[in-house]
Amino acid sequence: MLCSRLAWRTMPHSATQPGICRICSAHCGVLATVTDGRLTKVAGDPDNPMFKGYTCIKGRALPEIHNNPARLLHSQKRQADGSYARITSERAMDEIAARLQQLIAEHGPRSVAMYLGTNGLPYPASALMGNAFMRGIESPMFFTANTIDQPGKQIALAAHGHWLGGDIDFNEADSWMLVGTNPLVSKAIGIPGQNPSQNLRAAIDRGMKLIVIDPRRSQTAARAAIHLQPRPGEDVTILAGIINIIIGEQWHDRDFIDENVAGFDDLARAVVGFTPDYVARRADVPKAQLLEAASVFATYGTKRGMVNAGTGANFAMHGNLLEYLCLCLTTICGRWQRAGERVTRPNTLLPAFTAKAQAHPPYEGWGYGERLRVRGLTDTVSGMPTAALADEILLEGDGQVRALICIGGNPMAAWPDQRKTHRALESLDLLVTLDTEMSLTSQLADYVIAPMMQMETPAMTMGSELIKYYTSGTGIPAAYGQYVPRIVDPPEDSDLIEEWLFFLGLARRMDLELWFVNFFGGGGGRFMESPPIVLQMNGETALTTEDLFAQMCATSRIPLDEVRKHPHGKIFDVDVVVAERDPDCSDKLDVGNIHMLAEVAAVRAEDFLSERSDSAFPFRLIPRRHQNFMNSSGTALAALNRGKPYNPVYMHPDTVNALGLESGDSVRVTSNHDSVPAVLEADDTLRRDVVAMHHAFGGMPAEDGNFREHGTNVGQLVPTDVDYDAITGLPRQGNIAVAVTRLTE
Repeated sequence: MLCSRLAWRTMPHSATQPGICRICSAHCGVLATVTDGRLTKVAGDPDNPMFKGYTCIKGRALPEIHNNPARLLHSQKRQADGSYARITSERAMDEIAARLQQLIAEHGPRSVAMYLGTNGLPYPASALMGNAFMRGIESPMFFTANTIDQPGKQIALAAHGHWLGGDIDFNEADSWMLVGTNPLVSKAIGIPGQNPSQNLRAAIDRGMKLIVIDPRRSQTAARAAIHLQPRPGEDVTILAGIINIIIGEQWHDRDFIDENVAGFDDLARAVVGFTPDYVARRADVPKAQLLEAASVFATYGTKRGMVNAGTGANFAMHGNLLEYLCLCLTTICGRWQRAGERVTRPNTLLPAFTAKAQAHPPYEGWGYGERLRVRGLTDTVSGMPTAALADEILLEGDGQVRALICIGGNPMAAWPDQRKTHRALESLDLLVTLDTEMSLTSQLADYVIAPMMQMETPAMTMGSELIKYYTSGTGIPAAYGQYVPRIVDPPEDSDLIEEWLFFLGLARRMDLELWFVNFFGGGGGRFMESPPIVLQMNGETALTTEDLFAQMCATSRIPLDEVRKHPHGKIFDVDVVVAERDPDCSDKLDVGNIHMLAEVAAVRAEDFLSERSDSAFPFRLIPRRHQNFMNSSGTALAALNRGKPYNPVYMHPDTVNALGLESGDSVRVTSNHDSVPAVLEADDTLRRDVVAMHHAFGGMPAEDGNFREHGTNVGQLVPTDVDYDAITGLPRQGNIAVAVTRLTE
């Protein structure tokens, strides 16, 4: 009996409860198991009504991420000899606040910048508090990953306007067009990210026709009814051609256009030169397939469906125009929710709103606010131009950025032109990162603040709801909400802080008053009926994440207390329909924006044949998502890299053979700007003139020789000041002319 009791006492204590994975914006509902105080298992939650047991490999690897031996359990301070030593978070905040005050006093608020990466976005309190801190010190230098990814989405919405009735539900569509995106892996746009594979399978089974435009036969393209596999960089050409076909065949929705759209005749004239023969020749796609794609999208079924573009297409230049033409194609076919139809994304933890079958007209999208000192760039609805931040750090003189705070990002892995980025970060007077490990960027930091990880903090799905203000075709397609408490305590003897509390700590030390609003997307604050939350910093009253969530949800459609009652999440019985158009409304969507149509003419005038005749750079490099990683996160974890910690350069097997190479060879990839070593891997999903690589891998520039251990930094191939968008500063990061040669040791 005694032995049995002793055995019982030594048995591990294990408990499983619902959680929310926040690796990406999908916010999958999961089941998390904690054994003896450690996160030991994460699996899909079959009782979650939205996800129904789904989770991806990244979510299932959360125990390895939480328990990573390289995880920082204490904040670090750089020493005079370059090494790092522990520092308490309180002491670190004391020293950082004092240093920031000194820099602001000597050089002004503009000398302090902040960068918010994609890993910060799923934590709404952290992202919004960081933004509030920058407003508190009156610095305009707040940058995000948005402007080095897909800033054209907000630029296009500003030029085109918003449809206040919202977008069509993918689960009710007859056809859908995806351009340069692979949502089965990225879970980002188009196909709902809440189990995208199942959602696509169900849509195809009921007869939906998927059209994919992609130089690679991606996982999504492999399931498409029509896959156009063009030369990279010709997405604008194809969309202009499809619009021209639809107008010529009179397949557009004339009634919707007459009532709700301006600039139609201008658009028709702008695309007239993009004939089927011209587009087929320039984009290298079959003419018959192009005609079929236009016909299916415009005429199939009850004519419901939309157009979305992704990172791959946006990286290839003309991203603003690409996104604008996606909106134009959607609009001239009348593909928006109409009066009396159900609102696709009605909000749950965000405020209720009135959806109307009418336009919110175009608005100022760029050329205002803070003006950078380089390339004539300004603030925009998509945010400050991140690709110019390294120049703002390096350029001496009045207004020079001297301090940078990074939250949820890794500029050394993610920003274009890694060598310039390295010089910039090394030159800063103060670099602070909030990081779970010593990432490339943290290895250059003066202070590395060790934060709690996601299962150690409460969570809610507001962040996933916010995405719809970023672009159409994203977010949660239902009145769904979930809240979960903290699931596991931080490790014993650790000194970890939630990111938002770090900024609150700085604010208190600097005697700042903070207020914040939801800043997502170009029009986010413009269309949300949520007042700013003002936090008084004069006292020392404790404020918890739970308190902050309650304030953030004070005007939510469904009270947070009600959402809390459903730990597995709930799709609430909210019957919200699109209201009729206001009788006196004269606002219209604009498909004839002068700036955008001028760019259409410029694309048509390009000498595309001579551009392709450079035999020194015969291939086009495109980006590619990896289903196991969220940008640079997790690339060193064995549970995720599965013995391949590098990112190969993928090439069609026939091209590999023609070059006299073999899969697994070491090669050098060279652009007009720089060259990097990489591992070659054959991939028959690519065109023979295209190579592809995953981004956010690699080490420091001096460590290129260890590419088989940590991969290759593709950003080294990208200059920021040669081919770039004049509005957003986004450089060409796809459709890069490259050569691939054998690497000589």
